[in-house]
Amino acid sequence: MAEEYSVCLDIGGTKVLGAIFDEKEKPVYRLKKKTKSGGDSSENIEQVIISVVEEMLEESGIKKSKVKAIAAGAPGVINQAKGIVLFSPNLPWRDYDIRTPIEKKFGVPFYIGNDVNVGVLGEYKYGAVQGYKNVVGFFVGTGMGGGLILDGKLFTGHMFKGAEYGHMILDSEGPLCNCGQRGCLEAFSSKQGMSAYIRQQVSRGRECMMADALDGSAFKSKALKKALAEHDAVATEAVDRACHYLAIATGNMINTISPDAVVYGGGVIEAVGDLFLEKILAEVDRYCMTSIRPTVVLKKAALGDDSVLYGALSMINEQ
Repeated sequence: MAEEYSVCLDIGGTKVLGAIFDEKEKPVYRLKKKTKSGGDSSENIEQVIISVVEEMLEESGIKKSKVKAIAAGAPGVINQAKGIVLFSPNLPWRDYDIRTPIEKKFGVPFYIGNDVNVGVLGEYKYGAVQGYKNVVGFFVGTGMGGGLILDGKLFTGHMFKGAEYGHMILDSEGPLCNCGQRGCLEAFSSKQGMSAYIRQQVSRGRECMMADALDGSAFKSKALKKALAEHDAVATEAVDRACHYLAIATGNMINTISPDAVVYGGGVIEAVGDLFLEKILAEVDRYCMTSIRPTVVLKKAALGDDSVLYGALSMINEQ
């Protein structure tokens, strides 16, 4: 029987990352392309996705007929059953049927889910939390994403809108969040939340190595890593604050779910995850029931940038 391949995508606000996996679940080709989603139409993002798939197939020499399916993770609220992006904060998609044009173009099934849900699924199937049945995932990036595995299955809630615990409110009079509420976990612990704190301190006249790294809404993770290595006071405070609220949120989720494991992923964790985990572990016991805490392990994601790609592979394999 001829070998079949799986095409997996991580669709972001600024890039599309793609990989082709063989039947042994090994990546045989990968490609990253930038998008300019700010001014792009839905169709333009769709064209970038199509061009990534076409280019990977062409460059790898794999025929379209050898592709079993295509799967992707993307930011936002996504109806996985229908392949419709209901809303995406970083992409120009509203009630957008992305499945139909992709399936029409390539003649194979296309599956899509929320990127953090898919990333946590990747870590569950192939990464740091293999073998655990109940997993809480926090993905710390520009925003704050959540993903839940319950009884060995990805939990997406009613109409695929579940696990948005980046928007659990930890201080009702706290900083304004992009969702319109105040004091969400995202407003404290995401790159946007940490950037807002650093910007506030710089505006008060404090020195910070990251002052120049705050163009736009959030810093690059590399800039944070460098500032922490240099023991920059303001950057360190921003991280301490972020980890404090992550510890509280972790405690809340541990008390609510009693998971086997909590996993932390995303760009910030990839850059400075050991430090984050150390600070969260130092505090989290204060916010957990003592009867539950000993049965939960806290881990850093193992797949880095590839969490979503492996989660997409898992979506294909589960069909």
